[in-house]
Amino acid sequence: MPATPPSSDKRTIEPMVQKTVANISDAQGSPLAVAIEVSGHHVFGDEPVAQGGKNLGPTPYDLLTAALGECTAITIRWYAMREGWPVEHVDVQVRHGKKLEAGSNQMIDEFHKTISIVAPDLSEAQRQKLFDVAGKCPIHKTLTGTIRIETDHGQANNRGTS
Repeated sequence: MPATPPSSDKRTIEPMVQKTVANISDAQGSPLAVAIEVSGHHVFGDEPVAQGGKNLGPTPYDLLTAALGECTAITIRWYAMREGWPVEHVDVQVRHGKKLEAGSNQMIDEFHKTISIVAPDLSEAQRQKLFDVAGKCPIHKTLTGTIRIETDHGQANNRGTS
């Protein structure tokens, strides 16, 4: 993975720290739709009709699940390129669900990844190394590591008041 992002990229890298800023605001077309801007990319998010949205974009869990799959595929490709290993195709399917943890009444999030790598010229040891590397992608490590979320109060914008 690149050590320094392009200058137009909104991420900044400090020693051992990568920061990404995403801006999310209300969007038109659905009561729950949001406009997402991150690293120069624009995406709409929404909820399905059954949840009160109009299904105008992926749900937050869709994006989280896709982020894990994207990161896994990129990490495999990056490692293979670094090693000079010929990989023709990487396919990652990620399923996310919530389930009751055995012996508990606590719901847990479960992600299941299925990884297919087309690389006929690799040895079995090289293929296994790529599968091992897949579990070390940054999003995988974030989801399985210690997470801290801090919430600040932003400036209130009282529209229509004087």
